[in-house]
Amino acid sequence: MVDFNALRGKAEELLNAHGDKVEDATEKVGDLVKGKFGHDEQVDQVVDKLKDLIPDGPGGVQAPTTGQ
Repeated sequence: MVDFNALRGKAEELLNAHGDKVEDATEKVGDLVKGKFGHDEQVDQVVDKLKDLIPDGPGGVQAPTTGQ
């Protein structure tokens, strides 16, 4: 059986440690989607919302936790 709480915790740790890399990848994926499908404004809105959820790294905003 998969321990989803442990999996979520590990994902939060990785986001806190490597948020800058995740943010860069989010930008690249957004550019890829815009190039393939268009809808630039909508894609930019989604990318911005995703970037708001990504922590700023050590000393910055931490990933939100659900407290479970």
